[in-house]
Amino acid sequence: MDAAYSLTDNTLHCHGAWTRDAGNSLAKQLERLKSNAPEHLLIDGSDVTIMDTVGAWLLQKTIAMLEAQGSTVEMSGFSFEAEHLLTIVTEQPGAETPIPPTPHLSGFAFVGKLTIGALHQAQNMLRFFGEVFIYFLVWLKDPRRIRWRALFALIQTTGYQAIPIVALLSFLIGIVLAYQMGTELKNYGADIFLVDLLGLAMLREFGPLLTAVIVAGRTGSAYTAQLGTMKLNQEVDALQTMGLSSREILVLPKVFALLIALPLLTVIANIAGIAGGMLMSKILFGIGFEDFLSHFQKSIKLSTYLVGMVKTPVFAMIIASIGCFQGFQVKNDAESVGRHTTTSVVQSIFLIIVADAAFSILFSVMGV
Repeated sequence: MDAAYSLTDNTLHCHGAWTRDAGNSLAKQLERLKSNAPEHLLIDGSDVTIMDTVGAWLLQKTIAMLEAQGSTVEMSGFSFEAEHLLTIVTEQPGAETPIPPTPHLSGFAFVGKLTIGALHQAQNMLRFFGEVFIYFLVWLKDPRRIRWRALFALIQTTGYQAIPIVALLSFLIGIVLAYQMGTELKNYGADIFLVDLLGLAMLREFGPLLTAVIVAGRTGSAYTAQLGTMKLNQEVDALQTMGLSSREILVLPKVFALLIALPLLTVIANIAGIAGGMLMSKILFGIGFEDFLSHFQKSIKLSTYLVGMVKTPVFAMIIASIGCFQGFQVKNDAESVGRHTTTSVVQSIFLIIVADAAFSILFSVMGV
């Protein structure tokens, strides 16, 4: 039955299906009530077969219009479902809670706020490092606790799969260094000393530092994203509920894998960088491969290579620890994963450079 109404004395009888399909005709019919509505009106809905939100909204709009004209409106006979819909469309949205303005901080207050935040983060980071170090000692004492399959899988992803990008970038850096230094040395007829400078730069600084920066951007960010996603999915909470340590199961294998992979990647970076410099020396400056390698063997000491390699375990600890720490700091939203992943890379690269500078000062004092 089509939706309609009839006005008898002071009673408005509603009939049929008050749905979206009859919305246009209902709206036109209800408009007529503006001119002939009584002061006291009873709306009878006992003959309404079905009502949806459109019909309820039209009826409620009509009631509001009549009350605005001074009429008194009552309703009766509607089904429970219809009354529920009328209640829903009648409810007004609550006023939004005003957002308080951000207080303006003076320069000293702003610096103090940043300092306190940095101190809190440093405290949490040191606590995290301490927990990881304790489980590290436990693993060294009882190697049976090591999850070898997970460790080897991580070595493959962090080490083996990173070889192409590390080798390529190191090779290109070797080419650039050889070109820049060789051009200047050629002006003084000291082309052969390019071998000394290239070997010193690659083995002592560029090899370890470049590899650490690449791994921080590639592996450190992956650690943060993986642990952050696990925290979002409550997998970390599930481990703790089962009485398992997330530090031992999720963090330590990553730290161990990077401690093994980063020195090996540094060796590859050193070889690729020297190879790139040797190729550029041959092409531009006419230094043959045999002459290059012979002079390299005579001029570069083993200590130069070892100085660079000593840094790599420290760089590996920084990358793995920062990456995992930031992963556990992720909150319950996807934006937090991206934010902490970015923070992980920035902090890792910053601390790597700080550590490299500290090593340079230390080795200078030691006379190495």
